[in-house]
Amino acid sequence: MPTDDGPRTVGSTATPACYFPLANGRYEVKPGLVPLGSDFGNGAVDRCVFQIDRQFADYRQVKLQARAERLSKYYQTYRHSPEVAGAIAHLIVDRLTHEYPTHFTLQPSLTLACHLTGEVLLFDSNWQLQAAQSHTSYVSALDALACQVQEDFAIVCRAVDGANWLSAIHLCYPNHWSAEEKIGRDFATVHAPVAGMDAMNRRSTAIVHTMIARKPMVRFAWGLSTDTRLNHHPELPVGVAAAEWQGRQFNALQPQLYLRIERQVIWGLPEQDAALFAIRTYFRDCHTVKQDAVLRSQLVSALRSMSPESLVYKGLVESRDSILVWLDEP
Repeated sequence: MPTDDGPRTVGSTATPACYFPLANGRYEVKPGLVPLGSDFGNGAVDRCVFQIDRQFADYRQVKLQARAERLSKYYQTYRHSPEVAGAIAHLIVDRLTHEYPTHFTLQPSLTLACHLTGEVLLFDSNWQLQAAQSHTSYVSALDALACQVQEDFAIVCRAVDGANWLSAIHLCYPNHWSAEEKIGRDFATVHAPVAGMDAMNRRSTAIVHTMIARKPMVRFAWGLSTDTRLNHHPELPVGVAAAEWQGRQFNALQPQLYLRIERQVIWGLPEQDAALFAIRTYFRDCHTVKQDAVLRSQLVSALRSMSPESLVYKGLVESRDSILVWLDEP
């Protein structure tokens, strides 16, 4: 299992990392892969797969609420072999104990003490979950480990003939997409609804190979939201109004606007022909962005560069112009 000499002192009292992936002033749909550990100005956490900070309790609460609503709405597997599941669990535990040794302690018995949650997870020699000291009834190692971190997970697998598919998704912070809809689909099908993805989808086989075979990488995606709700599943919970849940209705008279940024870490496991995606969601208040002339200019430029199809996909058709007016106001 890969290890390194990464940071060992980052704690749950840390300030959340800060990213701005539109610094070139253009809205682009591209791989944008850079080596994990590239410096984005956040110090040690830029070298971490997982980023645990002072918002941990809030993020965990959202996961527990999602699971309580209906686990299968947020967690799905398809042709997810025990070998891949075990390798993924081993990788996650390895990274957690190296990056946050004060928060995660692994005993030789393969018992993981998760000090942030007070839970204890017991694995067998194949890294399958055997038992958990927890108030939550976890159904797998991936399910249990996902509830110890602030990231969502997706696992891509590849067959001998080159076919690829999403074999597992643990997605409690969905940004208008569904685990149930995407599970088992290949890269091109998963991304078919994304405006501007045609060129990347034509290269999907090569992109999947890169994800599995190369050293760990990181990429970013971004959009705009009018709230900081982590869970924007397309299926509304019972008793919640669509306008309240959607998070895409900008009111210029009472402007609330946030950059919703995803940091996606990709760690390949070539021996299993698989790759782990760890997806962390961040928000940046556009009131603050607006006060910085450079950042404001880059955001305005990126919004103006969006194609009509991208505006539809990002839910900005009706609000883009009023957002631009608001951003240009003193």
